[in-house]
Amino acid sequence: MALDPVKKIGLFWFTNDLRIDDNPALHQAADEVDTLICLYCIRPKSTFSDQQAPSKLSPNRQQFLFDSLIDLEKSLAEKGQQLLVEFKSPADAIPELITQYNISHIYRSNNASEYKRKIWDTLNKRYSMIQFNQIDSHTLFDKSQLPFTLDKLPDSFSKFRRMVSDIAVRAPLGKPPQLPISSLTTKQDWQTVWKGIWKAEPLHKQLSEDQLFKGGSQAGKQHLQNYFNSKSASSYKETRNGLDGLSYSTKFSPWLSNGSISARQIISELQKYETEAEANESTYWIYFELLWREYFQWYAHNHRAKLFKFNGIKNSNPTTSFYPERFQKWCQGNTPYPIVNACMKQLNATGYMSNRGRQLVASCFVHELNLDWRYGAAYMEQQLIDYDVASNWGNWQYLAGVGADPRGHRRFDLGKQTQIYDPERLFIKRWGGDQHLEKLDSRDTVDWPI
Repeated sequence: MALDPVKKIGLFWFTNDLRIDDNPALHQAADEVDTLICLYCIRPKSTFSDQQAPSKLSPNRQQFLFDSLIDLEKSLAEKGQQLLVEFKSPADAIPELITQYNISHIYRSNNASEYKRKIWDTLNKRYSMIQFNQIDSHTLFDKSQLPFTLDKLPDSFSKFRRMVSDIAVRAPLGKPPQLPISSLTTKQDWQTVWKGIWKAEPLHKQLSEDQLFKGGSQAGKQHLQNYFNSKSASSYKETRNGLDGLSYSTKFSPWLSNGSISARQIISELQKYETEAEANESTYWIYFELLWREYFQWYAHNHRAKLFKFNGIKNSNPTTSFYPERFQKWCQGNTPYPIVNACMKQLNATGYMSNRGRQLVASCFVHELNLDWRYGAAYMEQQLIDYDVASNWGNWQYLAGVGADPRGHRRFDLGKQTQIYDPERLFIKRWGGDQHLEKLDSRDTVDWPI
């Protein structure tokens, strides 16, 4: 009499890949295991930044993530699966599930979070009898496609771009034809638990309804389609430095950040547009910006904990400190710089800020207010709907002169930038950037550095 084969019980740890389309790790799990648990973990009470664990989320980030998880749950349900949302660290949740369900295989999509990498490596060492599998899906290229080892990552974006410009981006995968049944024996009402911990708030009422960023793969794919249908890609390079509105840039980043859509899906639609509509400098520039994102992803993978160090990847220490009062004024948009104030008030209200705005507020933070860049990066982590650990911390290092910028400090003339990008001060007026201006007083003893 033949023995029944031992069942393979899988655990899929969702992180920054909140989709079932173009998710190669999920495809692998579907092919290899008999039953599967789909897990997402969140720690709502954490006060640390991504140096150690995800920081406290702003209401805007909460709402966007909430919508994204609802969409993922629906997508999984269509394949006969369910989503388990645990309000605890994966370092606690995963061992409990391993014990309870006798997990034999664990899967995840590789991403640049040092916090998640440490947990993954620790679990891998502790449970040698379990098969651990991770696949690159948060980037354009697989690690195996790169023409260098990570420790030989070029020290500037320009060098990186030249080395990867001829690498073909692989076509995105569709949805898995089917998923294994869930190992879970009961259904969880995670939405009620969520609302009990975080009273999820709608996004800022000042914006009209069609401007809101709604989380989820479905909304992300719809936005992707609408963007290319609008032909905005043909003029992207000319409009990308705008400060307000929806049409000046692609706005892919909110969905790209948590993996509701993938970079490869964007490239696929871009290539289709270039074939069927138009290929010009602007359409190339969309690819160029995705390459910048790509560089920072591998930069974070390479430098790991150095991504969060005061002196970054360099040996010289910045001549900045931490002034609590200045920091609070910057966060609230009460500095002497109207353009910075408008950007910060926009961020606090909507969870979003333009790329140009991010450069200006970071330059102000470091060079005008002389603040420790890490606190600015951590505040952005808390507020931004499109927060991405690699892009956020890598760009802040760049502006602070401790990262990949070969020129060193990037200091923007805020008056000149206002004349160029908001000459009629419409953006400043809309967001109240010229209200409650407060001067910096170097003699203020309350504001001694810490």
